[in-house]
Order: sequence, then structure tokens, then C-alpha cells
Amino acid sequence: MQKPKRILILGPESTGKSTLAEDLAHHFGEPWVPEFAREYLEKIDRPYRFEDLVEIGKGQVLLEDQQAEKAKNFLFCDTDLRVIHIWSEHRFGKTDPWVLGEINRRTYDLILLTDTDLPWEPDPLREYPELEMRQYFFEKYLKLAQESGFPFWTVSGNQEERVKMALKALGKIESQS
Repeated sequence: MQKPKRILILGPESTGKSTLAEDLAHHFGEPWVPEFAREYLEKIDRPYRFEDLVEIGKGQVLLEDQQAEKAKNFLFCDTDLRVIHIWSEHRFGKTDPWVLGEINRRTYDLILLTDTDLPWEPDPLREYPELEMRQYFFEKYLKLAQESGFPFWTVSGNQEERVKMALKALGKIESQS
């Protein structure tokens, strides 16, 4: 049995990652992996700490692997440990070695990098509404995508345009396999 292609959707806060993951999953009739951090942070009744980021990472990996069991051709991942790494470095100036090891171990067939051109949507779990900060984080994610060795494609525009761009990128990786 062939493993499904894992598609990572990566980008700053409020750039349409969850929407794109859900749209693509619906289009292909495949599962998607929601962001575990949201569920985790809603349950704790305090600001997150450095140690929480490893727990969030472990939950994200477990959720991704569980959803992969249900996938046939594609698994759409709304985030991965790169987000934990970026936030950990930004907030605490360090990243847990487990997170870094898992980043190096896990593979993706394509990264869809979401641009900052969507309007900010307020959410109690989001921290940086300023376009400058969103662009700052976009540059961090772009660098990680470039260093990953995985094919990546930046998607921008409205929801429909992003889906079209993503489908075009998926078509390219499909034609190469």
C-alpha cells in the first residue's frame, strides 16, 4: 500500500492555513490535520510555557500520524513542528531538541506557504496582528521551507485563488511521481 502524500500548509497567523487545509481535504475527499496547539491552548488556563511547546509538538505529531492512517492519496497538514520551532525561538530564544529532531525526521511531499495578503482575523489565541510582524514570521517560514529540501509553493490571493494555486502545485508534484 502506498503512503499518502503529506502536504504541509505553513505560514504566519491568520493567513488561511486551516481554511486551505480544509478546502483541499474536501476537494480530494481526504483527511486534514487541524492545529493541535489550538485545542491544547484552549484547555490550559494560563499563558503557555516553554515546556508546553513540546507537549503541543507531540500532540501535533500524534494527530498527523493518526490522520495519515485514514488517508489514501493525500494528507493535508495545517502546520507542523516548524511552527513550534519558530514560536519557541521567538518567545523563549531556544527550541527543545526533540522538536528539532522530529523536524529533521519527518518528511513532506510539498509545502504550501501561505502569504500575508489576507486580512487579519482577530482570535484570542493569535498574538501579532501587525502586518510587519506577520511579514517577519512569513520570512522565517520561507527560510525554513527553502532549507527543508521539500518542494514548496507560495499561495496568495483570496480563498478561491489560493485553492487554485495549491491545486496547480499538487498537479506538479503528481506529474513528477
